[in-house]
Amino acid sequence: MEAATPLLPALPLDAWEATKTTLHLYLQIVGKIQLALNPKRNHWWHITLLVSPKGISSQPIPFAEGHMLEIHFNFRRHRVELCASTGHYDEIPLQHGLSVARFYALLFDKLEQMGVEAPIVAKPFDVPGITAPFSHLEEHFTYQPLWVERFWQILRWTDGVFKEFCGGFSGKTCPVHLYWHHLDLTVTRFSGRSAPPMPAEARQSDKEAYSHEMISFGFWAGDEQVRGAAFYSYTYPSPKGLEQCPLEPHRAEWVISNGSPMALLMYDDLRAEADPRAALLAFLQSCYQAGAKLAGWEEAKVEMAGTP
Repeated sequence: MEAATPLLPALPLDAWEATKTTLHLYLQIVGKIQLALNPKRNHWWHITLLVSPKGISSQPIPFAEGHMLEIHFNFRRHRVELCASTGHYDEIPLQHGLSVARFYALLFDKLEQMGVEAPIVAKPFDVPGITAPFSHLEEHFTYQPLWVERFWQILRWTDGVFKEFCGGFSGKTCPVHLYWHHLDLTVTRFSGRSAPPMPAEARQSDKEAYSHEMISFGFWAGDEQVRGAAFYSYTYPSPKGLEQCPLEPHRAEWVISNGSPMALLMYDDLRAEADPRAALLAFLQSCYQAGAKLAGWEEAKVEMAGTP
């Protein structure tokens, strides 16, 4: 382990995977509260979480006429803070040994005390190997502050670079936000055109998320297939020949994911670059140019002067 934490600290998946799983499940519970209470928005933007100066926050969540709630994961003090416009405040300490089941029970008890009712489907969504309800997940209790702080530090840095990249595009762009189902920080550009209909058997959530042509960019900490943190990009629908397009920096490569090309830049390879910010911006722009050109986007209408 490193003696000091640099700007882009090491984040080996094997070392913090148990903590990552616990944190992921905590965040899914809060994300599902947003799903239950926030007004619906296109592409499911109403359910996402935001990187903040303290950690990871919910969006403002309306729960009664004229009132809203914020649920904030404070990674400086390692606690979850619940703050309502009614003046109510409460918190849950985040510490090793706090099981997902106990966190779920504590959170909903405090919400009840605040007068917040949030009916959710109380089980994980699309977390490999974990299907039991939150109330039964006693075995997931690992919480190591060092790894949480490192993950948050990387999210803060990435959030800033993604927002800089957003400034070079005048078309429809989503906020830089964290999708809790796969725990990835993303930003997406849209061409403005509808995408071809998905197969009838596709999930309704996917049909709504992928209703329009897009080029998406993201960061995630790794999973059972990719055993390390990485940056990625994909174009939907994927145009023919995308995987033949050049990428920057030279360590980036195309891989096949769910049957389509996805650009991948491993986080450790980015850390090795002399100028990681410039390298990540180059990666994002090369992915965009590849997808936009082959998909026939009218770039002149959606790009702004000063594109990174």
